[in-house]
Amino acid sequence: MNIAKANGIELAWDSFGHADAEPILLISGLGTQMIRWSEPFCKGLAARGYRVIRLDNRDAGCSTHFRTSPVPDFGALAAALMAGRRPDVPYTLYDMAVDAIGLLDALGIAKAHVVGRSMGGMIAQVLASDHADRVLSLTSIMSSTGNPALPQAEADVMAMMMRPAPDPMIDPEGFLAVRLAFARRIAGTGFPFDEPTHRAILLDEVQRSYDPGGTARQIAAMAVAGDRRARLANITVPTLVIHGTDDPLIPPACGQDTALSIPNAVYLPIDGMGHDLPREVEERIIDAIRNVMGGQS
Repeated sequence: MNIAKANGIELAWDSFGHADAEPILLISGLGTQMIRWSEPFCKGLAARGYRVIRLDNRDAGCSTHFRTSPVPDFGALAAALMAGRRPDVPYTLYDMAVDAIGLLDALGIAKAHVVGRSMGGMIAQVLASDHADRVLSLTSIMSSTGNPALPQAEADVMAMMMRPAPDPMIDPEGFLAVRLAFARRIAGTGFPFDEPTHRAILLDEVQRSYDPGGTARQIAAMAVAGDRRARLANITVPTLVIHGTDDPLIPPACGQDTALSIPNAVYLPIDGMGHDLPREVEERIIDAIRNVMGGQS
């Protein structure tokens, strides 16, 4: 793992493949860390001849945490948005996109292919729309446009996501029980749920950093991002949109809306996949990403 100073903060990152190869930047989702991009996935992309870079977003993993900023009051946040007011939040998705640009600058990279999952897909969309000169291609996985007319997460899924977990330093098994139940619920029904792998990732993330306040601040950043469809309409780089047909957290209609909002985007639905990237589909996703990137330099 490496640390780069970017956009006034520190960002943790690592990479796979030759340093001189064409770069791919992998951006993680809400409250998760770069290790959610599995090593086999990263090595699979690197084996296609790319330098694969993954990073911890701000407020996650080993990057800078904004612990001096208050944890958002979601009731007040929702009330402000309903009243048409822009609430004060520690940062936005647009700040997180500038973090990614800062990392590319620190690494001396002029342009990169950008791949994001969930919240990371939203950040990747902002990169492709607002920083087009730095992006070679866009892959948005299990993400959304911010269109307020789109269906929301299923009620029980939202309740599980917002349910506080026990402190893993005090009650590790209680923490794992809560987080594994949520992971199982959103994983979809088309592939076996790999509990040992999920358990290992959760424990690895806790060992690297545990900051539920950071996740709350990231939720606030998403909440104020607004409807991005007008921005997405200006994206000109080759774009791939991937979404599971069994995603209960960000429903498939959100992926379809993303693909419809970006000119000439390729839409790849994956039957039975939920809000997860099971190992069984990694090679298919790698090939699809490689296809959309083909011929770009």
